[in-house]
Amino acid sequence: MRSVITVVATVTGWIHYWMHHWPAAIGPGVGVIGILAAIVAYRRAARAVAECTALVNGSVGSRGTVDPRALRDLAIVRYDALSEMSGQLSFSVALLNALGDGVVLSSINGRSETRTYAKVVRRGAGAQPLSPEEEHAVRAARLGQGLPAVEQSAAPDVTVRTRPPRPVPPHLAS
Repeated sequence: MRSVITVVATVTGWIHYWMHHWPAAIGPGVGVIGILAAIVAYRRAARAVAECTALVNGSVGSRGTVDPRALRDLAIVRYDALSEMSGQLSFSVALLNALGDGVVLSSINGRSETRTYAKVVRRGAGAQPLSPEEEHAVRAARLGQGLPAVEQSAAPDVTVRTRPPRPVPPHLAS
């Protein structure tokens, strides 16, 4: 019986002690848990920032917001390739990416036949020899002068499609 009273007295003493001192004992434990939660949150945020930085810097497939491998430059050069045809039915189309790589497609149209050619372009130059019209199309595409208005080129029988000039807003016109 004496041992039961001793156990009850001891447990009652512990309960009384912890009732008055629990904030002091639990506070550091809660602080440690808070610090651990902060470390986990910091690591997750750092990982998210690293992933976003990798996307922006292009280490995940692209450079910045635009993939340099995507076709973005286009130009169409229309011309009369054969003396028997008029109306500029022949054409060369340059399709290039930001690095100047791509393809030039040319279609030579005559009365009885049509021939189509595709030539590879690397860094703005043809992997195979390019005709003057094909070179003109590549140059116009690289300069962003591809579509849609029409202007006369240096060669008298070649027409290049380029962007129209933007109209000046009335409040800026002098």
